[in-house]
Amino acid sequence: PCRLLPPFTMVAVVYWFRKALRLHDNPALIAAAEGASSLYPVYCLDPKTCSRARGAWTNPNRMRFLLESLADLDASLRKLNSRLIVLHGDPVEALPAACKEWSASRLAYELDYEQYSLRRDKAVRSQAEQAGLEVVTRVGHTLVDPEALLLLSRGAPVTSYDKFRGLLAQELKARPVTTLPPPASLPPPGRTAAPHAIPSLEELGLEPMGDAAVIARGGEGAALRAMEAHLRRRDWIASFEKPKTSPTEMLAGGPFDAGAGRSTTVLSPYLTFGCLSSRLLYERVAAVYAEAAPRHSQPPVSLHGQLLWREFYVCCMHATPNYRRMAGNPICRQISWGEDAALVAAWREGRTGYPWIDAAMTQLRREGWIHHLARHAVACFLTRGDLWQSWETGAAVFEEYLLDADEAINFGNWMWLSCSCFFYQYFRCYSPVAFPQKYDKQGAYVRHWLPQLARLPAKYIYEPWKAPIAVQKEAGCIIGVDYPKPIVDHQVVSKENMGKMAEAYAAHKAGKAGGGPAAGNGKQAAAAGKQAASGGKRKPAASGGGGKQKKLFS
Repeated sequence: PCRLLPPFTMVAVVYWFRKALRLHDNPALIAAAEGASSLYPVYCLDPKTCSRARGAWTNPNRMRFLLESLADLDASLRKLNSRLIVLHGDPVEALPAACKEWSASRLAYELDYEQYSLRRDKAVRSQAEQAGLEVVTRVGHTLVDPEALLLLSRGAPVTSYDKFRGLLAQELKARPVTTLPPPASLPPPGRTAAPHAIPSLEELGLEPMGDAAVIARGGEGAALRAMEAHLRRRDWIASFEKPKTSPTEMLAGGPFDAGAGRSTTVLSPYLTFGCLSSRLLYERVAAVYAEAAPRHSQPPVSLHGQLLWREFYVCCMHATPNYRRMAGNPICRQISWGEDAALVAAWREGRTGYPWIDAAMTQLRREGWIHHLARHAVACFLTRGDLWQSWETGAAVFEEYLLDADEAINFGNWMWLSCSCFFYQYFRCYSPVAFPQKYDKQGAYVRHWLPQLARLPAKYIYEPWKAPIAVQKEAGCIIGVDYPKPIVDHQVVSKENMGKMAEAYAAHKAGKAGGGPAAGNGKQAAAAGKQAASGGKRKPAASGGGGKQKKLFS
């Protein structure tokens, strides 16, 4: 509870919006307003997260989504006789200055477990408390309090999803998911010395975007409309299984119909920015499951399962020092990745010569979103599959471009897909040729994102370098001129890289490299890698692909 004050005391409160860019289910906002005579809702454009120096916010698509979310929040606040106040600068400096200007006696915000955020919040809290302010915080970005799960795991990071689900079930039994309605009223803000308006992209030095690149509009209103549209498809919600969705489905609806024509919800950007409460989504999906019981999908593949993956990574990040990098990261295998800026640039810019990879990276740069299987494929290609570049490099590129870039999920997934943590079956490697053919034999996805290949016959759409020169001329696309030749030979390098992974795993097992939990016997790992590198056959693990894995994975 907030600190009790004498009756009729004038209490000015600053509420700091960060990720929870919404009014519904916002415990910290409700706590901030308790007993307040005036409430200053602020958002701080932090140069450490919003400037070109860090890179994460230089993408106009991502910044557009943020500014739209802020504008939507401001409109909602104005209906309650309030408004959003936008500050510029380091929150460690800007917030104490604002609190002093407005004679605030309380600062409130939602807890954030990203590693920069923890350092920032510690400094802000210290300054506020030194100035005599009461600091009020609440959990709001996750289903449960990550600290509670850390107590259950005795402070250790949990890298097994099944074990994590067991701990989460204990916590949910003790404290079930609950949500709060949006406030019916808020104390008005007092006067401010400056207007503190929401800036435009141009004012931030970014180029405005065309509507064609917009997959989803930002804001709580758009988030709730998108959620409701999906919930009306009750059979689809009940039967949803993430691995059965397609990475190549195109947007069939209007440009702002979030998820229209896609085989997943595309709600992830709204969860990342906090425009949509994960608890509200969990409750609403649970209501659909209750109607469909017992015939509905289950974690890890269900919609609830996707929310649990989010919790899994947040809690793992919160327990892991140096989560964003390999060095000093206790759960991460230490692997001697290469450092080739030219290879990374070709991958980033969609110039690898493998159309499936290049189309996915083009979609990422333009839309700020790609399907999870496309993320898997391009991540495997950059790291252990083909280019042998560090997962840290790939995670940084994703962090810059993805609308739904979430530190816990993004860096966790890159560790997973590079077989550095969580998943250790490095002999399963996505083929940049065979894998997409499962979903799109004609190559419509590639033709859309790489129009220079649009006239190629389907036979060559994923291997254009194999097309005879006459076919290339007829298609108006000469390989090596209009579209690049492959920068590596997948059949060769993928096998070489399996051998490198085997050596790294054997060294880890022998104690020659630091890292996370051992994955099987070191000699067996080395033997498996050598067998794969020499072209020997190995029975794939039973994990969702069945007999087709031999075609989909090289």
